[in-house]
Amino acid sequence: MRVAPILLTGLIYLAACIPARQQSFWNNPHAYLDQPPPGDTPQRFAPKLLTDSGYFVLGRVAFTPDGKEFFYGNNDAWFSNRHQRLSYFRYDSASASWKGPTILAPQYSTPTFAMDGETLLVTGGPGIQRMHRTNGGWSTPEPWLDRSYELYNYMPTQSGRAYLGSNGTWGRPGDYNAWRFAVMPADPRDTSIRDLGQPLNSAGFNGDLYVAPDESYMIVSAKETKDFECELWISFRKPDSSWSQPQSLGPLINEGPAHRFGQYVSPDGKYLFYTKGTSEKDCGIYWVRWDDLLKKLRALAGL
Repeated sequence: MRVAPILLTGLIYLAACIPARQQSFWNNPHAYLDQPPPGDTPQRFAPKLLTDSGYFVLGRVAFTPDGKEFFYGNNDAWFSNRHQRLSYFRYDSASASWKGPTILAPQYSTPTFAMDGETLLVTGGPGIQRMHRTNGGWSTPEPWLDRSYELYNYMPTQSGRAYLGSNGTWGRPGDYNAWRFAVMPADPRDTSIRDLGQPLNSAGFNGDLYVAPDESYMIVSAKETKDFECELWISFRKPDSSWSQPQSLGPLINEGPAHRFGQYVSPDGKYLFYTKGTSEKDCGIYWVRWDDLLKKLRALAGL
């Protein structure tokens, strides 16, 4: 089923433009699930809250723009979606506490907000599904965007363009070495997809990414091994719309061989979240102070 993408060009999703009454919660002691914020060294995020017997947390997470709901996927295996599920926590202002976890959608994961901040995009079937906010919480997933090629880590932006990992029109479905970081156009009538080329793409699998809503930078999982071990690197968008040579996020994040994926920056721009693990047994969500590191990386890139 093909449905026109949500086009809200110019809608500002960044924290700087969130209404002041919503911004205040990001500075509330209860923000980020009551977790003590990390500094430059990544820390495991909410391990006591997100740990469930037989399950581990993996992939991209998402906060609502006001920071009062937190969504995450969990599973009992890396390469099977049979038992995956989308869960969430909700901050209850009356009791000044977080409620959850609540299983929101069995067999779905990879939560990503559309630019309206009220539509949740998820994966768990063909293409991308969407969920809408209701008076009682959230609707069940419904088909939204499907193509003849794979759509992985779909990320919308303010311009209407969407970035993702895909085998596109250039690779066979089962050939992970053909996957590339790619972009889809803003025009919903245009079903094309474009390989972003070099220097973003390299030999092997290219699929895990985060793009800033204003498209100013992209965080990619780079140096992928045949077992999908990788590091987190950043590329900046230049004035001519090309992308800079990716550079490592540094030794505190890329401190050794591991799977690093599901990268995501909180709506206030302060923290980077990502999944890290060497196996299902130690896989979990980590977070690290991002705004300060981003400034340093920009300077290193000469921007």
